[in-house]
Amino acid sequence: MQMLINQILKFGVVGVLATLIDYGVLMLLSQGFGMDPVLAAGISFCVSLVFNYLASMRYVFTHREDMSRTREFMIFIVLSVVGFFLNEAIMWIGTRALGTSALMVTVTKVLATGIVMVWNFVSRKLWLDGGDAQ
Repeated sequence: MQMLINQILKFGVVGVLATLIDYGVLMLLSQGFGMDPVLAAGISFCVSLVFNYLASMRYVFTHREDMSRTREFMIFIVLSVVGFFLNEAIMWIGTRALGTSALMVTVTKVLATGIVMVWNFVSRKLWLDGGDAQ
């Protein structure tokens, strides 16, 4: 149980950093450059995804010996695409319902982040983690 708690904590640290990257790019594009918040959220999600993959597979999850790095990366991408579509759907629904002010985009993004975070941990734990202690 302690190993799982440590893994969740590491996942949290990586997630916070990825979220800061995601949010920073989202706000820069949507509020700084006036880009549509849904498009900006898609771009920011992809930027944070690259960081998240590198950090998650280095510090959070153990490589499965029965899986090539290429397959690992492809599974990570597929799982992330599901997270991407969850993120985009929540951003679309939220900004249509609440508006596109900085506050409402932030509220919507917080909700999207929470839901996608749960999806990311559970799916990666099930399909990518080798189960060894980090």
